Amino acid sequence: MSVINIDVGMQHLRAEAEDQSLVQRYLDAAEDSAMQYLQRRFYVDNAALEQAVLNDKAGRDPMLITPSILAACLLILGHFYDNRIDVFSDSGRTDLPTGSRSLLAPFRVALGV
Repeated sequence: MSVINIDVGMQHLRAEAEDQSLVQRYLDAAEDSAMQYLQRRFYVDNAALEQAVLNDKAGRDPMLITPSILAACLLILGHFYDNRIDVFSDSGRTDLPTGSRSLLAPFRVALGV
C-alpha cells in the first residue's frame, strides 16, 4: 500500500483514469526507490508509523513523509511514467533525476565511512 495517495500521483502525471493501475505500480516503485536511497522507511501519519513499529516492520529510524520526500517521490514517479524503458545517454545509463536525490539527501541515514 502506498504512502502517497494514488489521486496525488494521477494528478501529478495528468494521467487518464485507465492508466491508474499502471500509475499505482510506478508509485509503489517510486516510494520503494526513495526508501532504499534513504535507507529508512517513511509513513503517512503517526498511526501508520506506530503500527509498523508494533509489527516490527518499521526498520531502522522510521519517519513521517515530508513535503520534500513527497516531491521527490513524484519526480521519480514522473520519471518512471515518462521513461517506460531504460534511459541511456551518450555516457551510459541515466539514473533517477538529480532533483529527487537532492530532495532526499538531507533525510538519508547510514551513509557509511
